[in-house]
Amino acid sequence: MSRVSHPIDRVRVDFDDPNLVANAGLLLVGTLVVRLELERLVNAVVRLGGRVGGARPGRKVLTLVHAMVAGASHIDHADVLRAGNTAGVLPHRVMAPSTLGTFLRSFTFGHVRQLEAVAGEVLRRAWALGAGPGARRLVIDVDSTICEVEGKKKQGAAFGYTRVLGYHPILATRADTGEVLHARMRKGSANTARGARRFIEELIARVRRAGATGEIVVRVDSGFWSKETIATLGRLGVRYTMAVRTNTKGVAEAIVAIDEDAWDAIDYTPDGEAQVAECTYNGRRLIVRRTRLTDRVQARLWPDWRHFGFLTDLDGDAVSLDAFHRKHAVVELDIRDLKEGAGMEHVPSGKFHANSAWLQCAVLAHNLIRWTATLGQAAPPDRRTVARTVRERLINIPGRLVNRTGTPTLRGPLNWPWRHWFQRRLAALRLIEPQTG
Repeated sequence: MSRVSHPIDRVRVDFDDPNLVANAGLLLVGTLVVRLELERLVNAVVRLGGRVGGARPGRKVLTLVHAMVAGASHIDHADVLRAGNTAGVLPHRVMAPSTLGTFLRSFTFGHVRQLEAVAGEVLRRAWALGAGPGARRLVIDVDSTICEVEGKKKQGAAFGYTRVLGYHPILATRADTGEVLHARMRKGSANTARGARRFIEELIARVRRAGATGEIVVRVDSGFWSKETIATLGRLGVRYTMAVRTNTKGVAEAIVAIDEDAWDAIDYTPDGEAQVAECTYNGRRLIVRRTRLTDRVQARLWPDWRHFGFLTDLDGDAVSLDAFHRKHAVVELDIRDLKEGAGMEHVPSGKFHANSAWLQCAVLAHNLIRWTATLGQAAPPDRRTVARTVRERLINIPGRLVNRTGTPTLRGPLNWPWRHWFQRRLAALRLIEPQTG
């Protein structure tokens, strides 16, 4: 029997149109980059003079950042910016992947710190445009994560407490928007609290320089629990909720001493019961939540209460503070978004400092995605910005860049579902006055 020739089988494919734009929505991000004067800022702050690949760092950082915004997770993915006329919607020259690899390998620890300073200044400029909390309370979640790698030739990669080979960066995110406020790459063997004091000092200084004038609250898990961390937060005038390990002797004794009448029931889980109470530990307020299963079969296996506790210097009743601290879990969403949405699911180089620079570029891409979707709005967004959603609706749009009566015109698909959102965002971003130091 002869095969029926379907119309789809008759479609011819040629990759030969020089005017096509692979990711037309990069025009939005490029517009914001111009308003933030990002290329000039990188050229002024990141000083790689004399190092191989160190010339003109601004265009190289922006090539990496725009590639990450478009979905890149490897250096070679930057080639998508050189497809068709994609470079025509970007405000800088697009660099080749081989050049970018040499550029990243030219970084030392000091140069990475310079790129961190760029991220801090960009944060200040974006917040000055209306993205910042101003005098409102700023809640910051600090956590660490594991960036898994393959192979044993990645400098600094090691097996940590999770028994996974990789790096162990520490990150601080803004609870209401998901912005990454500070990030630091660490070797895979680093324990959770390593460098926490210095990181927090730099973090608080950064957000205050950026314009956060209201109360600052930091939420951390038990990996950062230490007297030094508490003392640092107190010295900086920062409030906190800090999880503790309930199996340590002093904490366990404080929990056992809680009177049964002091526990208040809360709505926590559909297949169990939960209660909250408070006591003191070393003169500090300790909020404790205990949970147990109610299913008869499972209750026979785990009949006892399981306890979770955190220290705090915040005002309020135990039930509301417990609910507040549980929201620390949103940091996991932000970390996942940084990995899946802004290039950190992969660390590309065998050099530790190159991967540290890659992290800072990912932070810039992560934040630019959010600001592209929100800056210039009359009111704060009513939901969290997710990179995948922004990329799908505003960035990864096929288009054609043509000259229409002397006017460069980007032509997108007819009936694109989010065309009105795109046009509103472009109009809002173009109204922003350029920000300089």
